[in-house]
Amino acid sequence: MQMGAFTVYLILIAAIVIDFFWLDVEQKRWGWMKNWSRLHKGLFFSGFIAVTACIYIGLSLNYM
Repeated sequence: MQMGAFTVYLILIAAIVIDFFWLDVEQKRWGWMKNWSRLHKGLFFSGFIAVTACIYIGLSLNYM
């Protein structure tokens, strides 16, 4: 994996974490998850990151 791809992943993960924990104080974007357990939230975000990584890698295969 190139350094550029790692930077993209890092920025993406940081943006989601900052939005979830810091910016969304009134729970307007992530409020639909408020009754979920920590395990379910962790699984959701892990799956989201995995799917995002697959899409990014799939779209950039022509340039690797």
